[in-house]
Amino acid sequence: MSAGLCGAALAAALGAGQAQAQVQQARGEQGARAQGPQAQRELAAGGLGGIGWSLKDSGTDARFRGLDAVSRSTAWVAGSGGTVLLTRDGGRDWRDVSPPGAGELEFRDIEAFGARGAVVLAIGPGEESRVFRTDDAGASWTETFRNDTPEAFFNCLTFFDRRHGLAVSDPVNGKFRILSTDDGGRHWDVLPDDGMPPAQKGEANFAASGQCLVSSGSRDVWMATGGAGTARVLHSDDRGRNWTATDAPVPAGAPERGVFGLAFRDTRHGLAVGGDFRPGEQSPHASAVTRDAGRNWAESTRPVPEYRSGAAWLPHTRNAALAVGPTGTDVTLDGGRNWRTVDAGSYDTVDCAPDFGCWASGEKGRIARLQLKP
Repeated sequence: MSAGLCGAALAAALGAGQAQAQVQQARGEQGARAQGPQAQRELAAGGLGGIGWSLKDSGTDARFRGLDAVSRSTAWVAGSGGTVLLTRDGGRDWRDVSPPGAGELEFRDIEAFGARGAVVLAIGPGEESRVFRTDDAGASWTETFRNDTPEAFFNCLTFFDRRHGLAVSDPVNGKFRILSTDDGGRHWDVLPDDGMPPAQKGEANFAASGQCLVSSGSRDVWMATGGAGTARVLHSDDRGRNWTATDAPVPAGAPERGVFGLAFRDTRHGLAVGGDFRPGEQSPHASAVTRDAGRNWAESTRPVPEYRSGAAWLPHTRNAALAVGPTGTDVTLDGGRNWRTVDAGSYDTVDCAPDFGCWASGEKGRIARLQLKP
């Protein structure tokens, strides 16, 4: 399906006037990948009541904060109780492929290399932070990293390609700790911290959605922080060896506030979402945008209305994206300047595949795939 048709269907579904510019941009975008037949049928319907999530029965009550959307048919989720699930049929069936003996671990991020390969991160202090890898769709797993530093607490993973990836820990000796692999997660090394700016007092990452560390292209990576007087986004353009820090205009000043999730469409255009994760707490000004690789961040004109933990750009569009959190899902059609709530369901994280397979997951085993609602 063409990028133009995709954008037009979204504009009709959301009924937003500003979407016309989005449609024109999408029509002019070159090289958009073909959509799957089911995606084409749903999006071509057009002019319907909106977009929303189609819940899938996961068969578990685990909380899934780790998610990787491979396609409309294939997705991995990782969560509490050492649980990893895999679907290859669009969510009709979920196979429990959890690593043996991992029931006491808390998985918060998963990065997949198709339907057979994946790397999953367990969080926690000391030896609770671990990395596992599978090459056979979860039939077997190998533990490839176990943290031996009591002060370290790893939170998120990201991969630039099938070989090169990073993981990030809360500060150790006053600086965030970066773990690196160049063989697909089979081996990991701690990078030198001489290129890492000092952490603020109380500053940390949030392991809420697997999106406190994200990458775009072959070398650029961004890290989200909170818990300190100022929320920040750190950027590296050399795969994590040297970093620059920029203040982000989202709620800060308390351990529960900051940037929780990042999403980059390319190496320049990014979104930041967050706020105060405590139930019932107000989270004004909880989203921001950058158009210069994170050197500057601007608060959204109409930000997400409440705390949001995850975000994802919609494939083959220049300015359409989703944000999710425990109280709902929001959509932007203008690159994050203005957001509109389209669903009230609870989700912690969201991810989209190139064939327009967008998935979300969260508490009580909730997993869903995006669809147009008639």
